[in-house]
Amino acid sequence: MWLVRPVEAGDLQGVLSISGEQGARLSSTLPKQEEAVAAKIEHSIRSFAGKLRGGESARYLFVLENTDTGAIHGAAGIDAKAGNGQPFYNYRRDALIHASHELGVSRRVEVLYPSHALTDMTQLCAFAIDPALKGKAPFELLARARLLFVAENRERFSSRMVVEIQGVQTADGRVPFWDSLGRHFFNMDFDTADKHSGLLSKTFIAELMPPNPIYVTMLTAAAQEALGRPHELSVPSFELLQQEGFQPGCYMDIFDAGPVLEARTDSLRTVVTSHRSVLHAAHGEDGETCLISAGQDGDFRCTLTTLGETLKNEVKVPVKTWQALARSAGDEVRIAPL
Repeated sequence: MWLVRPVEAGDLQGVLSISGEQGARLSSTLPKQEEAVAAKIEHSIRSFAGKLRGGESARYLFVLENTDTGAIHGAAGIDAKAGNGQPFYNYRRDALIHASHELGVSRRVEVLYPSHALTDMTQLCAFAIDPALKGKAPFELLARARLLFVAENRERFSSRMVVEIQGVQTADGRVPFWDSLGRHFFNMDFDTADKHSGLLSKTFIAELMPPNPIYVTMLTAAAQEALGRPHELSVPSFELLQQEGFQPGCYMDIFDAGPVLEARTDSLRTVVTSHRSVLHAAHGEDGETCLISAGQDGDFRCTLTTLGETLKNEVKVPVKTWQALARSAGDEVRIAPL
């Protein structure tokens, strides 16, 4: 049985294993270094426990567990505030009109403006999953369980949400946008810059990136073509998020120009369609398969189950679902259709 739950200290090696299995760069901000992952887990545990230190914002990390084996097959996170107290940098895509009345020439020129306008919006992040599960039910469970947590704890999160999607890379690992722009200012390869972004203060971005607008026509053809496009490996995530109600706007990742998706939190499909109900037992496993969650903070659990609903706003689910959720008859749960 598949279960999504808050990460625990003992999950360190499982999370490291998952982050290491991702071939191309993650759109997730999930690091691959043991010390960094341990720090991320520790911050998440304190966030669920409500024991944040002064100036910290909540950062929640969930794992996808196979309850039959205890193995971790995925991880996904929520940052209550993008940037976590620091600027959350992106490029904003816009246009200028260059015109000469004397020559009778008018031309629309695309420009990239450095921006941190999305700072402090809630961010979905740290998504990584066993490649064999992409596009399958556990993939949707991991991605959407976070939104059931948001629905249950709505007051903790902002009115708008964002998520960065991994941008274009070539088969040999080159990043066209980075090679055309960022490399000239950072004097390092893409992997090194991305590693620093996940481990260090974001101030190095402001210190090294050009503060002036970037004219798109000055970029290479490959970099221009990559603007706002997702990596082929992140298309399943991109499409699932679009089904939720996220849409690409004018913002792009500052390193690889991948799209930044935006949405109103209260209009997201899982938030809108989920509702609370009361748990009861079913004698069989007939019924529609849905997402079901229960518990608060560190006790949060989410899984897939067949269920039947009654006219009394009750749901009847198999006993194995009770056990996975650590709930019993009469407890309150939240359900959402697949």
